[in-house]
Amino acid sequence: MDFNPCMKHKVVRKAVRMFAEAELGPIAHDIDRDARFPTEVVEKMRPLHFFGLQAPKAYGGAEMDTISYAIVIEEISRISAAVGLCLTVHNSVGIYPIVRFGTEEQKKRFLPAMTRGERIGAFCLTEANAGSDAGGVETVAVRDGNDYVINGTKIFVTNGGVCGTALIFAVTDTQNPQRSAGVFIVEKGNPGFAVGEIEDLCGMRANPVSSLFLEECRVPETNLLGRPGDGIKIGLATLDTGRLGIAAQALGLAQAAFEDSVRYSKERQQFKKPISSFQTIQNYLADMATEIDAARLLLYRACAVRDAGRPFGAEAAMAKLYCSATATRVTNTAVQIHGGYGYSKEYDVERYFRDAKVTEIYEGTSEVQRMVISRAVLARRT
Repeated sequence: MDFNPCMKHKVVRKAVRMFAEAELGPIAHDIDRDARFPTEVVEKMRPLHFFGLQAPKAYGGAEMDTISYAIVIEEISRISAAVGLCLTVHNSVGIYPIVRFGTEEQKKRFLPAMTRGERIGAFCLTEANAGSDAGGVETVAVRDGNDYVINGTKIFVTNGGVCGTALIFAVTDTQNPQRSAGVFIVEKGNPGFAVGEIEDLCGMRANPVSSLFLEECRVPETNLLGRPGDGIKIGLATLDTGRLGIAAQALGLAQAAFEDSVRYSKERQQFKKPISSFQTIQNYLADMATEIDAARLLLYRACAVRDAGRPFGAEAAMAKLYCSATATRVTNTAVQIHGGYGYSKEYDVERYFRDAKVTEIYEGTSEVQRMVISRAVLARRT
């Protein structure tokens, strides 16, 4: 296996890094402090295909391979994980389900505006009593002629405050939720569709996470993705893809924290010498570098398996599990290396530390990833 990145991937990384450092670097601290979605940068992203990274060119997308996609998310997240979160959710769980499961009519109707970034996507599964347990969904879609009428509340919706196209996970029969689950495409402005207040979260503060309310929300049956009862299948396939993006986001956070730690350790003086000269700090940096490289290899392997057209659920779960754990450990160590300064909001490692934790929670908790991995392991023939 060739682990050297090809020229295409090097070009993608360089271009995205230059954009992120120039456009997001100067405001990353402020948008986190103010919990502000950077609309001005999003406007600049739109013509550069950031909102259609893997969508087919026929619908305005860039049709990137999955490793290139992961590199984009990693590099954006290295500067602002909240913006990286917006992009990965939009691309992987907003656009991808329509690309894979949508009819040609649905693709033509919904994808062009999404790939242009005019309508940001969100996938809405989580509820007060449903998250890891998709069978606990209480949002109901009742058939009424040629329409469905949806009632329910979705919580902790990433991109919720700015989404223009929401994929709503709902059941048509509460007595048999597993077999009656469906995914419905609901657009902003649809009567009965409302956005709640933006959540005041610990990290990812520049992403407008909110609740979404559906009250007698009527959508045509042509907005049902796939066939009736396909919800679980669509959800599982979508989450597999989404986990690659979250792994890339976590990797970008870890890389940022590591680079800041190397730089700080060379500058910070104690006992009349840079702290990088002390064995303990060197050990910290060595462990951080090793874990980041291991995480990147796991992620790129999962991406390569997906691009080869093979099942990649277990590989995606491994990548998400390890990359998110790496982000948490590396950012924690970065704060330790920075000492008291690491606990100050004047230094970015404090933000990385807060942002990293949630990568172990959303798109399937680490406990759920272990369930996915163990099932794959136990299903293999020895």
